[in-house]
Amino acid sequence: MSNKWLEMALNAPESTRHVLGISGGKDSAALAIYIKDNYPEIADKMEYFFTDTGAELQEVYDTLDKLEAHLGKPINRLSSNRDFNHWLTLHDNMLPSVKARWCTRVLKIKPFEEFVGDDPVISYVGIRADENREGYISQKATIQAVFPFSEDGIVRADVFRILEESVGIPAYYEWRSRSGCFFCFFQRQDEWLGLKRRHPDLFKQALAMEQNVSQRKFDWGNVKRIDSGNGYTWHQGGTLEEIVAKAEERESLKKKNTKQVKVKWQDILKNELDDDDPEDQACLICSL
Repeated sequence: MSNKWLEMALNAPESTRHVLGISGGKDSAALAIYIKDNYPEIADKMEYFFTDTGAELQEVYDTLDKLEAHLGKPINRLSSNRDFNHWLTLHDNMLPSVKARWCTRVLKIKPFEEFVGDDPVISYVGIRADENREGYISQKATIQAVFPFSEDGIVRADVFRILEESVGIPAYYEWRSRSGCFFCFFQRQDEWLGLKRRHPDLFKQALAMEQNVSQRKFDWGNVKRIDSGNGYTWHQGGTLEEIVAKAEERESLKKKNTKQVKVKWQDILKNELDDDDPEDQACLICSL
């Protein structure tokens, strides 16, 4: 095979570090397994890392443990060494949003770039051949990104096959379309409802953060309290209480209007489309 990514990897100087970021998502996990199974000479050099925000779902940690055992190598656990509330305070109590993704920068990108320092690095990214997106590309000249799946023709169905034959599909996909923080603002309304039902303690934390930000922003000697708007709620559609209520209403209507057929969640997931919204791409380092 004469793909450019492989030539670069095999011909890289000995001083070059080979790194693969594991987000807890399906594609990065499958890429790590794919390289181990098909390119052992590269896997031997590979350093795996996971950037922990401190706000991950337990299902993500479970996937990391399974993957670590399968790869036979440690996954370096990186962090910003500060919790989310510290960074929230530094950003004037503005919740991260589609338009202001400071969480990706300080909780994911900065720890990664500190991990590799100024060393020459090849970063392996799990973007597939059936996707039209670029992912996170570092601005550092010493870091070069390669895309093995894209060049080798690996598509979504292949990713599920790789996972099912090894560590299994991450369990959070049963109710959520991506990995990442439990309060990720990219969650759909029904996913917020899923969080409330499956992790009520985490939902309460997200709700408390939202309410605290709203109060601190709008109760400065003013009786009026505004509960929605970018930076003051997690979702553009309103407060979490409103979002969950809407999701419950839609769920109730759907049950009335459709015949319920028992289908395994893994099979449903395979038939769903990825969320390829261009505005989502800067967070691929979190959820790929």
